[in-house]
Amino acid sequence: MRYTYLTVDFLILVVPLLYTWHPRIRYDRRFPALALSVAVVSPCYLAWDALVTRRGEWSFNPRYVTGVDLFGLPVEEVLFFVVVPYSCLFIYESLPRFHGNRAVKLPPAWFVAAAVVLGLLAVLSSSGGYTWKALASCAAFLACGSLIKPGFVAGTRYWLWLAICYIPFLVFNSVLTMLPVVEYNAAAILGPRVGTIPVEDFLYNYSLLSFYGLFYALFEDRREAPRFGP
Repeated sequence: MRYTYLTVDFLILVVPLLYTWHPRIRYDRRFPALALSVAVVSPCYLAWDALVTRRGEWSFNPRYVTGVDLFGLPVEEVLFFVVVPYSCLFIYESLPRFHGNRAVKLPPAWFVAAAVVLGLLAVLSSSGGYTWKALASCAAFLACGSLIKPGFVAGTRYWLWLAICYIPFLVFNSVLTMLPVVEYNAAAILGPRVGTIPVEDFLYNYSLLSFYGLFYALFEDRREAPRFGP
């Protein structure tokens, strides 16, 4: 039982890892952008994770983890912030082989307006610890994405990628919340769930994956930009 969360991490990773060196994908060539994206985003979410765990907003059932801690978190939770970007950005990198990237016909101001609305909802939801943080993280992404790389947020590749990533999210997060491996403080969430998954997890997942994708795309752009001179 104590290897349950470790098994989930392995299952998230195994298929993308097996196809990393496939000749049509060659994901290994994207490792620099992947590593930089993880280096920027994962520490922020690990700090969030460690803080709310210490505050008691959520906790990890000792029956389903090995008992090895790192940064005040189960080592399985720390690994989560490596295997998830590895696997989800593998999907992002694979999409152009099967799907183009057309712009969504929405003005950039719409994404900024969505960020403002989510920010206001976060303020109004300040009594629920996880709720307001999840809303604020989505607002932060939409604001950053619209300003830093609007073509990323407005691309069909981004939205299709998210839609695909929510399929394994539903599977694996259902396992984590059904057993439960992760337990939530009722005072920190609104209460509604999709199956056993708190609605806040959908917002958290959106901002987490979106930030990984945004920085991955930025670093890939820099890597592929033409260089002049010696």
